[in-house]
Amino acid sequence: MVRRVSLSLLVAVVVPAAVFYGVFALAGVWTAIAAALAWSYGAIVWRALTRRRTSGLLVLTAVLLTGRTALSVIADSTWLYFLQPVISDGVVALLFLLSLASARPMVARLAGDFYPMDHELAMRPRVRRLFRNLTALWAALGLAKAGMTLWLLQSQTLETFILVKSISVLAINVLAAFATIGLAALVARKEGLMGSTRPASLPVPVPVEVSA
Repeated sequence: MVRRVSLSLLVAVVVPAAVFYGVFALAGVWTAIAAALAWSYGAIVWRALTRRRTSGLLVLTAVLLTGRTALSVIADSTWLYFLQPVISDGVVALLFLLSLASARPMVARLAGDFYPMDHELAMRPRVRRLFRNLTALWAALGLAKAGMTLWLLQSQTLETFILVKSISVLAINVLAAFATIGLAALVARKEGLMGSTRPASLPVPVPVEVSA
């Protein structure tokens, strides 16, 4: 479980953020934007060529980066590039909140990207309650990140903004992901799944934050 979540975070979140900041320090913001986008599509192509499953998080990262890059190039505005995560975080948080009114909240829809789960296990009361609680948690987290990013963008220089945002958002995402693993493991123990021959833990979502 930890390996799968860590790999998804590494490919879709950590590496693009590191590539962006490294290239930004060496060659400027536009080159960094292009490098982060190239990494995301390169990772998708590599997984396709090696016949590995591409996670929904990686695809979503590539789509969001493409939209951000296109709008920024059209408007010739790097400020717009960094403003868009505020909007996307808010939209994603809203989608998570709205999904709570459905039979399958957003976390339940994303669970398959991180761990296989059969229908019987997914329908257990404790598991369904976990999915709803985690969906509410990630919705609140998205709204908090959007607010923090907007404040940094308006109050800091571009160099300070990129550094502080990259570190703080990554730290928040990683801590939240592993806190979620802990909650999932707690439910798994209560359900008697630990050490059994079926999936030992519940699937864990990660935030749909594009860190570049």
